[in-house]
Amino acid sequence: MKIKGNGLIKEFKEFIARGNVLDMAVGVIMGSAFTAIVTSLVEDIFTPIIGMITGGINFAGLKYVVPIPTGEFEEDGITPIFTDGATLTYGNFIQNIITFLLTAICVFAIVKVVNRFLKKKESEPAPEPTPEPSKEEVLLTEMLEIMKANAEHDGIDIKKVLDEKLNEEDSSKVEVKS
Repeated sequence: MKIKGNGLIKEFKEFIARGNVLDMAVGVIMGSAFTAIVTSLVEDIFTPIIGMITGGINFAGLKYVVPIPTGEFEEDGITPIFTDGATLTYGNFIQNIITFLLTAICVFAIVKVVNRFLKKKESEPAPEPTPEPSKEEVLLTEMLEIMKANAEHDGIDIKKVLDEKLNEEDSSKVEVKS
């Protein structure tokens, strides 16, 4: 099986040049930079404040050592002797939960501010496009133009005639209501 070097390089260039690959690369780079900002905000700003509020408790130092019996007993012959077994560092777990929650709050706040900023930009109303007239409106407009042309030819003031017709219809509606 022979693989052409130029064909493979060409295919690789096409793959790299695709927009979605470049967008993904930019996203990864920006994501890592954003991670550094959020991590610094949580570790350097919020965590010390929480430390002051909790009285300086260092959660990372909390642990439980599981005792393992050695099979030997104290001199009294009743109390077993234990050795240190597995260490459960539950304090690290608590610290990571706190860090996660603080990070989530920071990201939420940043997204909220950015969305508010973008919404203000988008809130400028764009001019509404005028809707296309319906077939009936187009037909009526054409008929009106023909009537105007005929009326001008015959010396009739079409505007006056239409106004009189509209006034007659309005007065008949008023009479019916009485």
